Amino acid sequence: MADTRQFGDLATQLIIESRRSTLADNLLKYNDNLVRSIIREQRDLEKLTDGAQEVSPAILIYQTAIVRNKRCLLAYHKHRMDQLRDMYWAVGGALPHILSNQDIRSKLSPHEVDFLRQYSASVMDYRAGFSNELDITASITHPPKDLHVLVRVVRDCGVIQTELGSIDFQKGQRFMVRRADIEHLIVQGFLEEV
Repeated sequence: MADTRQFGDLATQLIIESRRSTLADNLLKYNDNLVRSIIREQRDLEKLTDGAQEVSPAILIYQTAIVRNKRCLLAYHKHRMDQLRDMYWAVGGALPHILSNQDIRSKLSPHEVDFLRQYSASVMDYRAGFSNELDITASITHPPKDLHVLVRVVRDCGVIQTELGSIDFQKGQRFMVRRADIEHLIVQGFLEEV
């Protein structure tokens, strides 16, 4: 039986997968095989158009397929980058928290891990300029009502340096501390507000 697949079918599958990821609101595993197949199709199409002396309808179809495949690849990768950035901010900029989660790590390509590391480094460089005045990794969806908050330690997180000194956060203990000092620990799930 002959191959009846049309140009752009693989790219359409990639966009459908991206859409499925959006609807399920989770990050699906990076589809390396499909991306590589689309790139191979791109190379084959480019070989067909390289030696063309005149513009024929076939050449226009090939060029249209090339452009569509590129747009689909870019959309897929942009969507994944947006999801990774959202994930980064959801945990308060705690990159180790994301990368230590084996479920998430198994869904990422090596290039996406590099992207997250570079993105985190850029955020930290930017943040260093005014870290005393503002914490850009703090949640903005629910602004704090009080300067101090009563928290319960859910998971041991060791000794943390605060503005008033060091505190040893051990599971089960409760503390009244400045929200700005421990906001990142709340976001990461080490502490919870009481």
